[in-house]
Amino acid sequence: MIEFENVIRTYGRKVVVKDFTLTVAPGELFALLGPNGAGKTTTIKMLTGLLSPTAGCVRVCGQEVSKDVRRAARFLGYVPEEPFLYDKLTGREFLEFTADMRGLDRAARESAIRRECQDFDLTDFLDDLTETYSHGMKQRLALAAAFLHEPAVLVVDEPMVGLDPHSVRATKDRLRRRTAAGAAVFMSTHTLTVAEEIADRIGIMDHGQLYFLGTLGQLREELAAKDASLEPLFLQLTEGGNGR
Repeated sequence: MIEFENVIRTYGRKVVVKDFTLTVAPGELFALLGPNGAGKTTTIKMLTGLLSPTAGCVRVCGQEVSKDVRRAARFLGYVPEEPFLYDKLTGREFLEFTADMRGLDRAARESAIRRECQDFDLTDFLDDLTETYSHGMKQRLALAAAFLHEPAVLVVDEPMVGLDPHSVRATKDRLRRRTAAGAAVFMSTHTLTVAEEIADRIGIMDHGQLYFLGTLGQLREELAAKDASLEPLFLQLTEGGNGR
C-alpha cells in the first residue's frame, strides 16, 4: 500500500530526510514519531505528492507518486496538521465539494456525509459557515472529509490536536475500523499515548532518519526496558530530542 524506497530529500545542502525506507501493509496502522524538526512533515509531504523526493521512490498502491500525483491521490485521504477549509462554505457544502472532487455520485455522496456526520458528531454545526468553527470542529470536519471516499491509504498528521476526549475516542475507533477494512494508515503524532494504544508498528525518526522501526514490544526489547510505556522509551532513544 505505502512504499518508501531509499528516499532522500534535500533543501540546498541540507539533508532533511536520509535514506528513508519503509513499507506499510494493507490493514496496518503505522505511527511515525519524532521530535520537532525530525523530518516527519517532509516525509508526509512526499507521501501525499506535495513534495518530490530528491532521490528514491515513494509509491501508493503501486503508483509512483512523483510520476503521477493525480493518479496516486485517488487512493489517498489526507488530514494535514493545520486543516484548510473554505471559510465561506458551510460544513455540509465543504463535504459535498470534497465528495464531488472524489468522484462520488449523488447517492454515494449523501450516504457518505450521513455516515461521517454520525461518526464525528457534526450534525449540530454542519450548516454553519466554517469560519465560525473552533479548531476542534475544523479538525473533525477535515477528518470526515478524508474518510468520505473510504480511501485505501489514509495519511493523518497530528489528528488528535484540538479534539475533546469524545472526539479523540471517535477518531481512534474510526482509524482502527479503516485498517480492519484493509486500509493502510500512516499517522504522524506527538501524542505518544495514542500511538501506544492504536499503532500496529511505530517508527522513531530524528535528524531525518529512522532510528527504530517495529512494534512497541520490540522497542522494549531493544532498550532492555520490559513493561515500560512508550514515552520514556521515546525520550531515551532520541535523548530528549537532541538526537543520537
